[in-house]
Amino acid sequence: MTNANNLQQIPAVEQPEGDEGLRLLYMLSKEELVRIIVDDAKNWLAHDGVWFQSLERKYGMDVAVDIDTDAWRLFTVIEAKRIMERLSMKPGGGIPALVECLKHRFYARLNLQESVEVSETRAVFRMLDCRVQSARKRKGLPDHPCKSVGIVEYSEFARTIDPRITTRCIACPPDPHPEEFWCAWEFTLKTD
Repeated sequence: MTNANNLQQIPAVEQPEGDEGLRLLYMLSKEELVRIIVDDAKNWLAHDGVWFQSLERKYGMDVAVDIDTDAWRLFTVIEAKRIMERLSMKPGGGIPALVECLKHRFYARLNLQESVEVSETRAVFRMLDCRVQSARKRKGLPDHPCKSVGIVEYSEFARTIDPRITTRCIACPPDPHPEEFWCAWEFTLKTD
């Protein structure tokens, strides 16, 4: 673990004075950093969930989904751009860039997902285990109706990676889906 002496060894030029939260990260092991990343992803998802539930209690499911859709329309573009920047990618990288960027989303830290049937012009992305849906299932609740949000989320994410990519929902609650996955999305690169 860290101690005060280790923190003092970090050069002041690496982080602004008083930025103890970031300075601390430089002293952690890879395993500790991974635990923090996963925990931060859980905190993000918990916030998203309580925010949605607050809207749902106050305004009902339809309004909550509409507002959630608007929020995802903005957030997914921000997330895609930050991932591309971190990976030194420019827009227009096609299906290979999209498949790589999907691995770097917050969801990828929490859910089991896979990209299958990957080619230069097409990929199918499946959410094998969704933390939100699995929790609802354990509580005996119906599937969360996330299809309308997912259409916006995945379409805007893919379009940010490459404007030539179109997105089609294969299956997503509230529609029926097979036991093997919660949702699936087909991404196709337009080649005209």
